[in-house]
Amino acid sequence: MTPQVSPLWVRAELACALLSVDPDGLHGLWLRARASPLRDRLLAGLAGLAARKITPTLSDEALFGGLDLAATLAAGRKVASSGLLQDRARLLLTMAERCPPGLAVRLGQWLDRTGCVIAVDEAAETDEAPPPALTDRLGLFVDLDGLGWQGSRVFFPDPARVMAARARLPFVETPDGVAKALVAAAARMGIASLRAPLLALAAARAAAAWRGADLIEEPDLRAAAELVLAHRALILPEDAPDDAPPPEPPAPEPPAPPETEGDTEAQSPDPETLTLPEEILLEAAKAALPADLLARLAAGRAARAAKGTSGSGAARKGNRRGRPMPSRAGAPDGQSRIDPVATLRAAAPWQTIRRALQPERQGLLIRAEDFRRRRFQELSDRVLIFTVDASGSAALARLGEAKGAVELLLAQAYARRDHVALVAFRGSGAELLLPPTRSLVQTKRRLSGLPGGGGTPLAAGLQLAMEVARLMRGRGMTPSVALLTDGRANVALDGRGDRPLAMEEAARMARALAASGTPAVVIDTANRPQPDLRVLAAQMQAPYLPLPRADSRRLSAALSGVLKE
Repeated sequence: MTPQVSPLWVRAELACALLSVDPDGLHGLWLRARASPLRDRLLAGLAGLAARKITPTLSDEALFGGLDLAATLAAGRKVASSGLLQDRARLLLTMAERCPPGLAVRLGQWLDRTGCVIAVDEAAETDEAPPPALTDRLGLFVDLDGLGWQGSRVFFPDPARVMAARARLPFVETPDGVAKALVAAAARMGIASLRAPLLALAAARAAAAWRGADLIEEPDLRAAAELVLAHRALILPEDAPDDAPPPEPPAPEPPAPPETEGDTEAQSPDPETLTLPEEILLEAAKAALPADLLARLAAGRAARAAKGTSGSGAARKGNRRGRPMPSRAGAPDGQSRIDPVATLRAAAPWQTIRRALQPERQGLLIRAEDFRRRRFQELSDRVLIFTVDASGSAALARLGEAKGAVELLLAQAYARRDHVALVAFRGSGAELLLPPTRSLVQTKRRLSGLPGGGGTPLAAGLQLAMEVARLMRGRGMTPSVALLTDGRANVALDGRGDRPLAMEEAARMARALAASGTPAVVIDTANRPQPDLRVLAAQMQAPYLPLPRADSRRLSAALSGVLKE
């Protein structure tokens, strides 16, 4: 009995086929898969692109070209090397989740003109991902997580079919209304980038060409929604609320004229017009997502959109340890390490001139201005300050979610520089219930009996969170604030029950937190998104993330993005 092929693998095969047909129009593939024979089987289907493998540590000389040090030393004259970013190049980026922002920006600028990148994301954690500057420009997305070997099959796109599809691609027609439907569907999914509908249209055209058709049809748009729009979605439209007013009845249509024998062709649908409601695109996007992937991706994007360092430890430059950085010119001082390769690279172009000026000297002629110092980058310890609304009837649920999220995050903190603190506000003020700690045992003990109920002093909670962040920054740590509330502030800083004053003071504290440069994320725990809380998030210059009825695991997935390196 032949094992059944998984729909996920069929979608991955289609992504490989579309990329083979139009690599320059789709610009690449974001492949999320750990190292395995299954991933090798899928990459074998892209062998026809002849992609050249690169790593996140690639230098600018390798990308754009520069001095070929070995050839220069051998020839005794300057020899230039060509870079990888040539027109219509195909690149395979391994360990894309470790891609530094600088490399992502360079690749993104190149992809805006031409080229194709296959980014292999080997992330072990759900909050790890390549930089948005790169993924926003890659048209297709495939996630092989959860797919077994038995659900796959050997796949190689037929070269003859690929060539025929490439020849047909320029002649594929786009029916009226398709571009508008793609833009509207992207907007309803919270996708702000205009690249998404353009890439979706390119995918639909490639799908039509792959089918051997000259007109985009519904299956092509469904494929575009699944492969291009689904993973970019930040929100999906909810169903209409129960108390929504019923839609107005449609106006009565005028009676149709009597049919005649010659009217049959005139009444047939126009083949150049494709009727595809936005809901069909949205349903196709939903079908392509696992149950928890939308919340994971939304949380990661929202956290990375936060101001500053996105919650990561602050970068500290040094010359002894840490992540390597590009070398800089500088004479030896007994403290810094010398980069011999960069030093030789700087001295090589001048050897001919220096030998002519000093013929009696032998060997390489190196001067003080040629020396290059090594540089490294360290990350400081980081602390996530939970600021939890413990007021009202929902206090127990919110505190329970916060407790679970704190424990889940700290359980993963031993391999990273993560600390967690907990500020709760209720009644007439705020209280630091859990000082910054990495101890999971101490955390469970301190979280066991947290109180709840009373008014909502939101301004007091933000004020205390800002003070804790200031103290932690003074200790060399990098703080981030996660605010969990329904946004209904009704207690002022002086403890009075004055809703207008409480909202005004909360807004002032939000602006002060933004001015301090502390990254933050605002999580709306109300049953429905609150407009006032969205405004407060804008004043805080923080991403706004509505998570109604979020359990501790979903909340932990959202907040893990704040701690993403």
